[in-house]
This record gives sequence, structure tokens and C-alpha cells, in this order.
Amino acid sequence: MPASSAEFNDRVLRACRREPVDRTPVWFMRQAGRALPEYRRLRERYSLFELIRNPGLAAEVTCLPVRVLGVDAAILFADLTLPYLGLGVEFEVVENRGPVIARPLRSEADVKKLRPLDPEADLGFVLETVRLVRRDLKVPLIGFVGGPFTLAAYLVEGGPARDFPETRALMYGRPDLWDRLMGILTESVSRFAVAQARAGAQVIQVFDSWVGVLGPEAYARWVLPYSAAVFRAIAGAGVPAIHFGTGTAGLLELMREAGGDIIGLDWRIELGSAWQRLGGGVGVQGNLDPAALLAPFEVVTAEARRILRAAGGRPGHIFNLGHGVLPGTPVDSLKALVDLVHVETCGGNENG
Repeated sequence: MPASSAEFNDRVLRACRREPVDRTPVWFMRQAGRALPEYRRLRERYSLFELIRNPGLAAEVTCLPVRVLGVDAAILFADLTLPYLGLGVEFEVVENRGPVIARPLRSEADVKKLRPLDPEADLGFVLETVRLVRRDLKVPLIGFVGGPFTLAAYLVEGGPARDFPETRALMYGRPDLWDRLMGILTESVSRFAVAQARAGAQVIQVFDSWVGVLGPEAYARWVLPYSAAVFRAIAGAGVPAIHFGTGTAGLLELMREAGGDIIGLDWRIELGSAWQRLGGGVGVQGNLDPAALLAPFEVVTAEARRILRAAGGRPGHIFNLGHGVLPGTPVDSLKALVDLVHVETCGGNENG
């Protein structure tokens, strides 16, 4: 059973609702791996997908940074490409590169081969991990999905690519085919997000990691309607959502229109000005440059304080990095950063 309310640290949930908190909540993208030696030891014995497919091990990895780092939320240990398993896409995740698609999707025939996703049948191991984690976790569990654009971009390119030229060419050259592909992915992502919420995830983050390659007009035409459908589905499941992308300084207002209770910011934009552009009624997450954590901790301290000053103690700020934890990041620096954020903001935004 979930921990009692007396024991439960709900700072992240309160921030998602833009309610006062005693301390600014903090968690890190990719906190469950890369930097933690306990995780690296597991990876010496198991591949990424072996860990993900084993709910007991995936639950252990999910909870590990909460114990080690003292963060205010756990994020599900999974991978944003998992819906491909249900869609019938042949792929692998290559270390230090990302997903590699065996046969990139470029034609109507390719898109027609995609199957509808059934989360319980196709990804039941993920949902079981959610249920296991929620039994004893005393902080919120963040589930996640990939944004439809990011999943489509990998499928079209065959994997990560600089500026995703084939993807953009398909949008402009075959908008009918693009719409069909995005419709399939939107339905699958929505189903998976809702299934995670029903299994016990208390927040869903949508990683539209590479949508920043688009200009505002392209985003509004070919991404926004589909992302909006995903966020409507998450809202219908009764949990808050975080909307994150990189390189999105030119898309912030459109991302807000698409949806999300919290807009995640990368490190390329100043937090205060970004929040001003977004306006009231939405929170922000971020946005320390992950590379700063490779510097001496006095540098980390100065950068973290700059971000906290920009947030100004307003309800709705979740402290995080501007992207995931980098390999080689000192664990002691991550721990000290959590402590710094908590100490610097103790009681600082209780009254908004």
C-alpha cells in the first residue's frame, strides 16, 4: 500500500498544483542511472532491457536515487521507445547512441504495418513495476512517455539524427502520411500514459526531446494537435503532467497551448524570462546545465542560486536539470545540490 499521508513527501505534487511548499522540490532527469555506482553494478550483469523487463529490478532502480540522493520524486525506470514493442517495430537501444530502428518508416506500407498498442498486454511489465514501486515509496512516482513527435522522428530517421532532416522532409512532402503516423503514435502514447496513471503513477512527464528542431509554424501545424491530445488524455486520468523538450526557447508559448501543468525548461533559456513568457496558471521545471555538475561545487552553488533567484520562491517551481544527468557526474555533487536547494528555500515559498 502507498505510504500514509503523514509520511508522504508531496512537494512535487503540490508544485504541480502551484501550491505553497515548505521547500522547493528537486529531482533529476536520468537520476536512476549513469552516475550511481549501484546502477552501474547492475548494468554489468544485465542489459538495459533486461532490467526494464524485470519489474523487481526496475523497481529497485527506480527507488535507488530516492534513497541515495534524497530527491523529492522517483521517475520510473523505463525507456521512451517501449511503445515500439507493441507497435511491432524492430529496434534496439545502443549504448551511448540511443534507439536504432531496423527498417526506418518512410512509406505508406511502413505505416500500415504498425499495430495498435495494448499497454497491459504489450507493456505489462512496466505497469507491474509501477505497482511495485508505489507499495512503499514515500515520494511521488513520475511515469513518462515519449512525445509523438520524438517517437515519430526516431522511426523516420532510423535513430537519433542531427536536426532530423528526413522527418522534416516527410512533414512537408507527405503531410497526409505524417498525420497518419502521428495519429497512431498519439493514440499509443495516450493509452500508455493513462495505463501508468491507473497503475499508480502520480505524475506523467512527456519527453518531446527533439521537438526543438522545428520552427513555430511547423510545430503548430504538425505537432501541437497531437501533443494536445496526449495531455488531454493524461488530464482525463486525473494526474498532473510535465511537458519537456530541448531547444524549445522559440516554442514555449505553443508548448503551453499544447498542455502540461509544468513546462520543463532546458538550460538554454533563463528561467525567469521563460516563466514570464508562459504567464500565470502554469509551473516550470528546471533548469541547471547538466555540465555544471562536472565543475567544482562552488560553481554548482552559484548556478543553482541564480536559478532559485529567478524562480523567486513562486509556487510551481520544480528544481531539475535542463536535461539528463551526464555520465561521470559526482554522486556527492548531486547529493549536495539536493541539500542546497532544500536549505536555500526552506520556508521560502510557503506564502507564495
